[in-house]
Amino acid sequence: MSIFKSFGVNASGMTAERFRMDIISQNVANANTTRTEEGTPYRRKVVKFEERTTDIRDFGTIFRKARGMDVGNGVKAVGVYEDQSDLIMVYDPSHPDANDDGYVLYPNVNIVTEMTNMIDAERAYQANATAFTASKTIAMKGLDIAKS
Repeated sequence: MSIFKSFGVNASGMTAERFRMDIISQNVANANTTRTEEGTPYRRKVVKFEERTTDIRDFGTIFRKARGMDVGNGVKAVGVYEDQSDLIMVYDPSHPDANDDGYVLYPNVNIVTEMTNMIDAERAYQANATAFTASKTIAMKGLDIAKS
């Protein structure tokens, strides 16, 4: 793997985790939204990641992949999906969105889960940033060696 490829892998990881943090922030911001534009309660959103692949199908790439020696190309977000778990029903007859029985449907957002996911995304971002810095340091040392 070239040093420049490692920059791309780490940068894709940082971009993906930043996007994940944006979605988690959106979930936290809408934790009490009982009516969206569609008229339904907000549903928690989840990001799905996949390995970023190349379209190059030369013999060497296929051979390395078959032997399990293929090095990844990073990660990409392939979609944002709504969590289909049950919404939370709370008895509050004074709420404007209460049904005839006095129950209000609240989003399926758990703040503790979202904060845990936010910490996880932050740590993954930091790990990618550290690896990016290490790759940059290695490249700079190589240039210093070549210069002398």
